[in-house]
This record gives sequence, structure tokens and C-alpha cells, in this order.
Amino acid sequence: MKYTWPKFKLCRREGVNLFWPAKYDVRKRRTVPGQHWAGNVRYSEYGKLLRNKQLFKRMYLLTEKTFKRIVTKISSTYAKNHSMAHDKAMLQFLERRMDVIVLRAWFAHTIMQARQIVNHGHFLLNDKKHNVPSTFVKVWDKISLKQKLQSSPLYSIAPINEWNVQIPAWLKVNKKTFEIEILDLPNPEEINTPVDLLKVVEYYARA
Repeated sequence: MKYTWPKFKLCRREGVNLFWPAKYDVRKRRTVPGQHWAGNVRYSEYGKLLRNKQLFKRMYLLTEKTFKRIVTKISSTYAKNHSMAHDKAMLQFLERRMDVIVLRAWFAHTIMQARQIVNHGHFLLNDKKHNVPSTFVKVWDKISLKQKLQSSPLYSIAPINEWNVQIPAWLKVNKKTFEIEILDLPNPEEINTPVDLLKVVEYYARA
């Protein structure tokens, strides 16, 4: 199911700019959406867990069904089989999605744009056409922009070409050939997030 909620509303609800561009800056309108919002709500412990989970889910613009599956099934099983902390495995799976990799490589301005250009088949995965944003890429996989699109204005104004951006250490990006190579699994220490990851795991353990 496609996530069709108004994006600025999501940012206002969580009180942070989830998607980075200035048009989602919540300082422009600090009130939380909802006709009867009273403000200064004191959340219960469960309410705090819920808001923490919702914030994290919405950073990746995932539906509840998809997000829950990654947290409670995919990453949980992987963590047990590889003697890894559940929260670390969860973050790695979220960051290994193909749309997120395209965003982290700064070929897109937002997760919405990254998902759209992957879905439209702009990129190759290991030299084969691929248009599934939810694919989990693996170490040594290569993602490349189709050659016919490399001169497109869409990519000439991509952040990778416009700004002095920082590429995560687990990615090798060639901005001349528009290629991304996955060198390692994502390192949680390099990912700046306002979310308590352990509390996301705790939320689903309690739910």
C-alpha cells in the first residue's frame, strides 16, 4: 500500500523535519494537526513508545505493515542467527533498502524522490534493470544510473553534484559515472537519528 498522507502533516505530528528540505520545516507551523488538539499533552509510557516508533517509521516513510515486518520478523530472525543486537540489525535492514541507499548516496533530495526514481526504473542493480525500492542490497552489490539518464537535468541538480555532501563510509559513490558500491553493512554509529532504537524494539515486544 502506498503511503499517501500529507508529508508536512507527518512532520508537524512528530515535531521534526522528517525529510530534510526546508518546505518541511515545522518551525513554520508548530501546532500539531487535528481539530481538537489541546497541546502540552503528557504521554503515558506506552504513548512515549508509540511516538518514538511512529517517528522512526515515518523517517523511512513506511507503512505499519512493512515496518512491523522488518522489526519483528526480518531483523529479529537475523539478529538471533548472527548473535547481533536486535536494534542494530533493524537499523541495518532499514538502511539497506535500495531507495534508502539511493538517498544516502545523495542522488535524491528526499526518500519520496528516491523511491519514485527507483520505482520508475532509473537504476540498475548489478547491471540488471531493477525497480523495487524495498529490495535489501548486499555487500558488494552495485547500483548504477542508466546511461541514457546520466545527462538528465534531474541528476545534474542532485545533491551529489550541488553540495558538499558526506557519503557514509559503507558506500562508495562515483558521481561521474553515477555508480554506488556497497562496501559494508551500515554502521549505526554513522546514522544520526533522534529515535531511541531499543524503545522501537520494546514497543513491539509490548504490543
